[in-house]
Amino acid sequence: MDFLMSGLAACGACLFTNPLEVVKTRMQLQGELQAPGTYQRHYRNVFHAFITIAKVDGLAALQKGLAPALLYQFLMNGIRLGTYGLAEAGGYLHTAEGTHSPARSAAAGALAGVMGAYLGSPIYMVKTHLQAQAASEIAVGHQYKHQGMFQALTKIGQKHGLLGLWRGALGGLPRVIVGSSTQLCTFSSTKDLMTQWEIFPPQTWKVALAAAMVSGIAVVLAMTPFDVVSTRLYNQPTDAQGKGLMYRGLLDALLQTARTEGIFGMYKGIGASYFRLGPHTILSLFFWDQLRTLYYTYTK
Repeated sequence: MDFLMSGLAACGACLFTNPLEVVKTRMQLQGELQAPGTYQRHYRNVFHAFITIAKVDGLAALQKGLAPALLYQFLMNGIRLGTYGLAEAGGYLHTAEGTHSPARSAAAGALAGVMGAYLGSPIYMVKTHLQAQAASEIAVGHQYKHQGMFQALTKIGQKHGLLGLWRGALGGLPRVIVGSSTQLCTFSSTKDLMTQWEIFPPQTWKVALAAAMVSGIAVVLAMTPFDVVSTRLYNQPTDAQGKGLMYRGLLDALLQTARTEGIFGMYKGIGASYFRLGPHTILSLFFWDQLRTLYYTYTK
């Protein structure tokens, strides 16, 4: 039940934030490995990107990749939050004195995140491909011509084999390790502090919401550079053997991006990332916390 509630909470958040994921993906691919000022900026900021995509690709394009996004969120966060919830319920995140341990919380969050992200990696790759697809006049990054999630998975599997479906998985793990450990550690620690300081009445939705807001800020700052290179690793063109033609791996992608685009290139789309990750973190953790509270209240 923990895994089911976690997956449903993440899907609920995804329905609201997927348009921001589309915008974020395109802004991260814009000007890939090009020096600032040498390329046409189709998307000047988050709001301009929304208007441009809606005008050129149509309003429906803002929900591109929704099916794989929902499936990925259910798999990844079902495993991640479900595993973390079990560790929390089992008392593994507290010291012998009964106080919350940030170190244990971060480690549990990272481990749970890795498990979920690796399993869901093929779905995340297809989601990235679909969200990057655009009309030629506003296209950024490599353009795959997928017709949908299942067609894309079948095509990649037939062309590159089972291992081809997990291309970019290892490069995407640091993104999840940093994001998951930061998110769950700050969420649990903030909840614990607010309960101790009695800022809000204990076990109310206000505690969960405030803790999720703090967590959202921390996640965006820590995760964006890894998110940028992860998007690019998943979306890069490949040769006949399924090997990436632009980057050899995570470190190479980080170095090439920093060298060519500068430090700000590592934070491309940070506005979209916050507008997406912030609400997604807040909504998913809030839904997760409230579903668990309701479940344990009515099953006791």
